Amino acid sequence: MAPETENLVLEQLRYMRGKLDKLDTDMMDVKQRLTSLDGRIAQLHTMFGSLHGDFAGQSPRIDRIEMRLDRIERRLDLAPA
Repeated sequence: MAPETENLVLEQLRYMRGKLDKLDTDMMDVKQRLTSLDGRIAQLHTMFGSLHGDFAGQSPRIDRIEMRLDRIERRLDLAPA
């Protein structure tokens, strides 16, 4: 591959990686906000029992486990950095 083409491909890949990193950060923010909203809804609907509150409480734990698993996969080179 010609050096100009190779540089262009690398430039595009770096651009795409930057966009994906931003999307990843944005998704973590959306998950946190959704978890917060879930908790507030559970508080408002206490008259329907604690089942919804139990489900709302699981969401942040699952999100933290997912973040830890992603970090482990990156460290072991099982997933792209």
